[in-house]
Amino acid sequence: MDVAGQFAELYGYEPDGVWSAPGRVNLIGEYTDFNEGFVMPLALPHTAVAAVARRTDGVLRLHSADIDAPVAELRVDELTPLSKYGQGGWAAYPAGVLWALRDAGHEVSGGADIHLASTVPTGAGLSSSAALEVVTALSLNDLYELGLDAPRLAVIAQRAENAFVGVPCGVMDQMASACATEGHALHLDCRDLTTRQVPFDLAAQGLRLLVVDTRVKHELGDGAYAERRAGCEEGARVLGVSHLRDVLYAELPAALAKLTDEKIRRYVRHIVSDDHRVEQVIGLLDAGDVRAIGPVLTEGHASLRDDLRISCEELDLVVASANAAGALGARMTGGGFGGSAIVLVEEVDAEPVTKSILEAFTAAGHTAPRVFPAVPSAGARRLA
Repeated sequence: MDVAGQFAELYGYEPDGVWSAPGRVNLIGEYTDFNEGFVMPLALPHTAVAAVARRTDGVLRLHSADIDAPVAELRVDELTPLSKYGQGGWAAYPAGVLWALRDAGHEVSGGADIHLASTVPTGAGLSSSAALEVVTALSLNDLYELGLDAPRLAVIAQRAENAFVGVPCGVMDQMASACATEGHALHLDCRDLTTRQVPFDLAAQGLRLLVVDTRVKHELGDGAYAERRAGCEEGARVLGVSHLRDVLYAELPAALAKLTDEKIRRYVRHIVSDDHRVEQVIGLLDAGDVRAIGPVLTEGHASLRDDLRISCEELDLVVASANAAGALGARMTGGGFGGSAIVLVEEVDAEPVTKSILEAFTAAGHTAPRVFPAVPSAGARRLA
């Protein structure tokens, strides 16, 4: 992608620089981030790339090579949360970052010209929105010399999505995009944002992690995500803890006995058990037993399907058909209601397992999914 050349053609001058930020896939730990729990994402090679130049007149101009729309021109001092650029349009994500930086007291009022292009599949649960936010935050941080580190930029990007766009997401997606490193999964404590880079070199183990994009589009702003977040918060309130992260796995049966609402009970069971699954996966990876994480992934899918109830027919079909064909384990990943699943396979089994998934989709009358390997890749960085 020649985003610098496209920028020059679009705006009539050269950009000040080019930056990139990746999408992510989450290995384990779903819906645990806003419960201040644990997650384990890894960055994908698919990225949002931005060519950016700083302005001095308070104007923000935004353009995407991926959207058939003219340049959006906004006034920095008129950016308003949940406005027409705060709901439903792609421009809300970069505009929200500039708003969030200003709201946090950072001087970015001069504005910017931004041209974006992305290879992160949209609607696939791979955090295309977080990639847009983080690449914008990193570019503005550099151009305005704000001096913010990667975790702080991730928090700014999360605030843009929460307060400006109106999606009550946790911080995992932005942290993965900002902080991941090549060849590693990111073990993130969502309470204090401490991170550990966990070696995850699947090729060296003769393994492959497949991403299966079902091409079923999900929309997290439709209330389902917010409803589950509210349910988790209610569960924490009833149990007398600040967040469900504070409920120990050993105490889960006693905690569930205190909950009378069946739906809240299911949500609590998923969150506490998924935090435990993150700990299990960490232990297995530290012990060098990568193959043993497969059943933990499949167990996580059952929890997302039965307790959190955010799966769908296509995601369940990926998991069932992959495991029947000899995969080591599989689960849906991301916000659910469509999007993607991950499948851990022996490298020699990648092709036959993929074939089985495609045949299962054809037999069920579904659109063929997109299947590609998840290669742990670098986080956000300046390219030029």
